[in-house]
Amino acid sequence: MATATQETKHDPKRRALGKGLESLLPARPAVVGQIQAQAAESAGKPMEIPLDQIDRNPFQTRSHFDEAQLNELAQSISASGVVQPIVVKRVTSGRYQLITGERRWLASQKAGKQTIPAVIRQVSDEQTLEMTIVENLQRADLNPIEQAHAFQRLSQEFQLTQEQIAIRTGKERASVGNFVRLLRLPEGLQKKVETGELSFGHARAILALDTHEAMTQAAQKVMALSLSVRQTESYIQGLINPEAKPLKKDEKPAQPEDPNVREAQEQLQRRLGLKVRIEDKRGKGKVIIEYANIEDFDAILGALAG
Repeated sequence: MATATQETKHDPKRRALGKGLESLLPARPAVVGQIQAQAAESAGKPMEIPLDQIDRNPFQTRSHFDEAQLNELAQSISASGVVQPIVVKRVTSGRYQLITGERRWLASQKAGKQTIPAVIRQVSDEQTLEMTIVENLQRADLNPIEQAHAFQRLSQEFQLTQEQIAIRTGKERASVGNFVRLLRLPEGLQKKVETGELSFGHARAILALDTHEAMTQAAQKVMALSLSVRQTESYIQGLINPEAKPLKKDEKPAQPEDPNVREAQEQLQRRLGLKVRIEDKRGKGKVIIEYANIEDFDAILGALAG
């Protein structure tokens, strides 16, 4: 007489039943993989994501990537892979949007990779822009004009004050204002700052002039003579406060300007990037600060407040 174990082992109906259950659950490995992927995402662990499922970051603040450096990174990725995962977020239709790591993403494509390790974050557009700016600022990847545009986007698109921008990006309030004021330069000079032909310090000094024409002429002379930032500041001050004209008949000579007052005036102009005039008579007088727009006015208030 066959035992119960033997019946179970040899009963064809039981084998068919088991086979039927397996046919009803064919996707078990896929379900397990999906659960593992969700667990990895919630834990912030990197996952391999196909490169062709990732779209470029629309909030990218960097406009130029050095092709030679990109090729070097591609060679490194071909040999050793991507060391640091990129950061993406899920969007519609099962696609992903890049948040940080665009150079690694581009270089991986050049290296012929099919996937890239990525950490998935669920963040808003505002957080995406902030993360992009902060990452680039921390890596010193942005030139001054790119930084200026980045701060301007935070201000215009998300209505953040310069104080709020400073807190979120870890920059000084005055520094944010100085970068944003670079956008007052003529477009031609902005390009020269972007390429490094004109430094941030030179540009700040030139901004003390009133018109685009005056700024352009001053910049041309500064570059032609290879003036230092300090020399440029002195040159600009000479343009703003030219030497006194020859005296007319019966005109009393002007009292010589106190060197301490002049130095204070120059320090204020360098600090604010705006035209400043101090009128002093025996320790009494007034300080006149000229501004061209509300951003300049906010910068003045911020400097006075602390």
